[in-house]
Amino acid sequence: MTEAQALPLPGNADSRRIGTALRVPVPRPVPDEVAPAARREWPAVSVVMPVLNEQKHLAASVGQILGQEYGGELELIIALGPSKDGTDRIARKLAFSDARIKLVSNPTGRTPAGLNAAVLAASHDIIARVDGHGVLLPGYMEKAVRLLEQTGAANVGGLMLAVGETPFEQAVARAYGSKVGLGGGSFHVGGSEGPAESVYLGVFRRDVLERLGGFNDHYHRAQDWELNFRIRQAGELVWFSPDLAVTYRPRSSWPELVRQFFHTGRWRREVIRQYPDTASARYLAPPVVTGAILAGTVAAAVGTVAGVPLLRHGRLAPVMYVLGVLIASFREGRGLPWRAQALLPAVLASMHLSWGAGFLFGRRPGPVADCPRR
Repeated sequence: MTEAQALPLPGNADSRRIGTALRVPVPRPVPDEVAPAARREWPAVSVVMPVLNEQKHLAASVGQILGQEYGGELELIIALGPSKDGTDRIARKLAFSDARIKLVSNPTGRTPAGLNAAVLAASHDIIARVDGHGVLLPGYMEKAVRLLEQTGAANVGGLMLAVGETPFEQAVARAYGSKVGLGGGSFHVGGSEGPAESVYLGVFRRDVLERLGGFNDHYHRAQDWELNFRIRQAGELVWFSPDLAVTYRPRSSWPELVRQFFHTGRWRREVIRQYPDTASARYLAPPVVTGAILAGTVAAAVGTVAGVPLLRHGRLAPVMYVLGVLIASFREGRGLPWRAQALLPAVLASMHLSWGAGFLFGRRPGPVADCPRR
């Protein structure tokens, strides 16, 4: 199986069935919201998936996509980054066994570049994003397409349902879904259906993606949030539904978790730099806490060495933070296995301080103008 090349975007004809028998009247259409799924024609959907080092989860993710009980045509375009594990081998085997799978190349390995390459090779007018470690729940595609039609939204999406297997992953998953962990965004902790700032992954109208230039290649992280911001700026609607849940596999080791959140903080700073109006307490809390702990620790050290009693009170900053994390972990960790509960305080602290350090000290990316979107 060779990799599919990026092709010009083909249009799709809108075919309608018309009664032609003279003695048989054309039936009145039944509204989609009450029409049985088997009696309506579902639009075709292209699923785009950028992958890099996804050997562990790729087959399960692809299986759930192609196994959706969806009445319309589905295709899956996988954008292959330069993986160091067996991801490419697995992807080629999957593509060989199912003609609905196309492979395209993503030499940079960056998520937005892979998404844009996959969209360019897609055949249909509805684009659904799924990551290589995400697993769609049954009925996801049908619910998403219905919401696109009923709301007129440019993008619909739902919850990142983090699920861990090991005690460490279970602690990380609980932190992801907690207001103490990731700040309380609806696509992490849930909420009422309706217009939203952003959603997890998303199912898009292709015409809006093309009009806005697709995903911004400049943003190695937070490209989904940045795109949703531009969608809302253009007067379009982003719609959240808690019924659209996608299982997410969290990081499985401390180095992976710290690296993830360091870069998350770094790229969140870049989003705020380009769009200052998007700054909020939720995004600024980690760098403020990290800065306060560093300042308090340095002040306490200087006060001890220099014999200045007032400065020694700086040690209260890290002490109060540790107490706060322990209390939050006790509250948020209820129902977890005891090993995961024991790890939760350190997991929360790693997330907070890594994000804060990335925001404060992460290397600034190059200018946005130097990184074209396509």
